Amino acid sequence: MRGAGETCKSAAMTAKMSPDRGLPFASPYRHGFVRVAACVPLTSLADPAANAERTLGLVKQGHDQGVALMVFPELGISAYSIDDLLLQDALLDGVEAALASLAEASGGLRPVFAVGAPLRFEGRLFNTAVVIHDGEILGAVPKTFLPNYREYYERRWFASGRGVVGRTLQIADRLVPFGTDLLFRAGGAAPFTFHAEICEDVWTPEPPSTAAALAGAEILLNLSASNVVIGKAEARRLLCASQSMRCQAVYAYSAAGVGESTTDNAWDGQASIFELGELLAESGRFPTESTMAVVDVDLGRVRQERIRTGSFGDAIAGRQEAVWRTVDIAFEAPTGPLALRRTVDRFPFVPDDPARLAEYCHEAYNVQVQGLAQRLRSTGLKKLVIGVSGGLDSTQALIVAAKAMDQLGLPREGVLAFTMPGFATSDRTKANAWALMKALGVSAAELDIRPAADQMLADLGHPFADGKPVYDVTFENVQAGLRTDYLFRLANQNGGLVVGTGDLSELALGWCTYGVGDHMSHYNPNSGVPKTLIQHLIRFAAGAAEVGETAVAVLRDILDTEISPELVPADGGKTQATQDFVGPYALQDFTLFHMTRSGAAPSKIAWLALSAWGDADRGGWPVDLPAAERRAYDLAEIKHWLRLFLTRFFANQFKRSAVPNGPKISSGGALSPRGDWRMPSDARPDAWLAELDANTPD
Repeated sequence: MRGAGETCKSAAMTAKMSPDRGLPFASPYRHGFVRVAACVPLTSLADPAANAERTLGLVKQGHDQGVALMVFPELGISAYSIDDLLLQDALLDGVEAALASLAEASGGLRPVFAVGAPLRFEGRLFNTAVVIHDGEILGAVPKTFLPNYREYYERRWFASGRGVVGRTLQIADRLVPFGTDLLFRAGGAAPFTFHAEICEDVWTPEPPSTAAALAGAEILLNLSASNVVIGKAEARRLLCASQSMRCQAVYAYSAAGVGESTTDNAWDGQASIFELGELLAESGRFPTESTMAVVDVDLGRVRQERIRTGSFGDAIAGRQEAVWRTVDIAFEAPTGPLALRRTVDRFPFVPDDPARLAEYCHEAYNVQVQGLAQRLRSTGLKKLVIGVSGGLDSTQALIVAAKAMDQLGLPREGVLAFTMPGFATSDRTKANAWALMKALGVSAAELDIRPAADQMLADLGHPFADGKPVYDVTFENVQAGLRTDYLFRLANQNGGLVVGTGDLSELALGWCTYGVGDHMSHYNPNSGVPKTLIQHLIRFAAGAAEVGETAVAVLRDILDTEISPELVPADGGKTQATQDFVGPYALQDFTLFHMTRSGAAPSKIAWLALSAWGDADRGGWPVDLPAAERRAYDLAEIKHWLRLFLTRFFANQFKRSAVPNGPKISSGGALSPRGDWRMPSDARPDAWLAELDANTPD
């Protein structure tokens, strides 16, 4: 995206400006990622040549590691803490010479990089960010906000860059664009646009990077020399994260480190990279040698977030007119395979960190309880009706129902819970259903649906009525439909509200019987909960005194039971397994998140899934995940289940268009057309399947 105004092209511009898809599948750059590094070199006070040499050393490392963009500390070429030495011509001449030699030495190196330097212009001295690439100095951006309070004295030496736009600056024998109106845009197969601001700029109510983001900058660089005091590191993280989230951008921050003068201050060399408010990478603080934090940032995700957030577009439309100059850069991404420098969560709905997971579960559980309690309160009813199968979903819904009654001050006996065995109900699940109902103190009963199912199948002339083992969709849905039909009639009879049990993953895959089946209820507290999260909610309830001691053992056995609809009798002892039909919920929830939340193309989802699931030995498994689920998937398996997901997701939109009410739980999204997701029921997946086949290896 280009801001309005002049475009400046480097003399080395040779790459095509329109992106092509010539990069290999096994490269982050092929899928909208760009490798960024926040760097902290060792600093020598007032020694530009030495500082330029150390900077070059890190740039070479970045080149070897496939880095596209690097940010260095404020005034890193001269050092920041040299006070009145900044006004010495010998120092300033040395800075210009060092920049010229650094630019020349960067010829043939891939990374674009921004370094800090004091530069003279029209009788004033400016604190600047100088952008260099492949032998050229591309531009210099002056600092706008100069701190002059407490330990800071910058106005003693520098002029503010406010109002400095459209200018040209001479560095050694080079004329380069100079001003606060500069954006830098890399073209080619992996395009990106960035902006540079300096330290104090981001500590102000209106950072320059805000306007730059609205003008199209996707990566925001901050060259900083922020000194360290107790607690300041966390303040920097908060500030950078919030700017990254507010601007819907990547924010890369580099603070000065070892080598700066400790006469009156200290320096910790904090280098951090944020994406949409999330900390992706951070270097160790107080380094004793040059260091850098490197990560692949997802600009595809940034662009999608900006498109789907209408208020960001409103801010663009409402901004004051500004003329931006865009410096075009001939960046060429690495052409070979490149391992992803970023951790991809296998379970995007489930945090890896135990503390965050506990917080998520606490919030999700209470959202469910609050939603159901409010619905019951608003109807004036005093009873809930629920079918309990002994599986994950009905277990969580029953726990929520019992807690909602507690919250309303109503007796748990007002929860009318029924186990409804069919032709394939196992002794284990039935026993668990009974044990759970009793342990929670709800009203428990059994309603055998088999006689009614026999009658309906006979009325339909189904072969099963004649003793033939025909287990087709009619056979399954007769049972599913009867269960829901009974629940609604029981609700009519008792003045109750039918509690739904189906979850978000089942809704995405259409794994629910439409209308009169488990698709329907009066209110469904599980509708926003994916299958990969629901088991952790049950563990949370078991471990947080939300259920009695008697129920804990039952919950553990339910968690260990294979997921099954139990509609078809076991074949040779093998239970009907849901994941054999709709795929591993771990993979399908992964696809659900990246498709609906991020709008990612199927080939990108497949590549991300391979990055996340290709190596079972990689850490990062959620706590208490069974060993059997800690497995790897190859690309062929991933593509197979991804194709199935796309086919089922599109084919079953009509079910999602008519779902009952239920609360949105996760920022990962919901599928109710009233709460989040909207699409026509007659859309086809052809374009998505074609993209997957065309851009993913066999």
